[in-house]
Amino acid sequence: MWDRKSDYIELGQWMKGRIYERRADMSPDGKYFIYFAMNGKWNSETRGSWTAISKAPWLKAIELHAKGDCWEGGGLFLDKNSYWLNDRYANPGNKLITSGLVKQSESYIPEGKFGAGDTGVYYRRLLRDGWSILRTEEFRMWNKTTIFSKALKNNWNLIKIAHEQVGSPEGKGCYWDEHMLENTVSGSQLICEDWEWAENDGHCIIWCSQGCLYRASLDDRQELGKIVLIKDFNQYKFENIEAPY
Repeated sequence: MWDRKSDYIELGQWMKGRIYERRADMSPDGKYFIYFAMNGKWNSETRGSWTAISKAPWLKAIELHAKGDCWEGGGLFLDKNSYWLNDRYANPGNKLITSGLVKQSESYIPEGKFGAGDTGVYYRRLLRDGWSILRTEEFRMWNKTTIFSKALKNNWNLIKIAHEQVGSPEGKGCYWDEHMLENTVSGSQLICEDWEWAENDGHCIIWCSQGCLYRASLDDRQELGKIVLIKDFNQYKFENIEAPY
């Protein structure tokens, strides 16, 4: 859990499996976390993949939906207590845990057609959170990009180039992002090749690169302010920690 006012980081849990971060979301009050995960144990109760809602920053489910494959999954919060489940073919028998703390919406129908993978949640989350789609570029089958933009302080625009690509560069998944900064007044352009994620935070920009979390001010129209390392996560290794609930 990250307190952006103080930049204090509270560590949560790891999971022996894969969390699909682009199919995840936080509730508006930061209390709950919805995520899609896979461990490949196809004969288990969750059938090897599942969507869970937990109390952040923990992973222990208070709501649990078995999945059984990696098409769709995950979801978005509609408000602090209700969520949309990204699974058109879910049936009531897939729901293994119910809490009463949050509620799945049965009536919400998401806008747009963004596919059945990460983009089905990720692109809708970006649009909800103030990003705009500039254009989509398709290079060949299974290789396209969607270009997003977000206005920041002092006439800076953050550009996100979201790739959907089979045969992606080494070290990248089939979904991966590039970023750049453009200033509409000064004309300054900064290519941020190693930024894996980036977002606005008031007068600052925040980003992740090579296992580290950073911030820098946007007070200057030519370049970033002093770059501050918030946390280096490379030192951490798996520990078997139980959630406190």
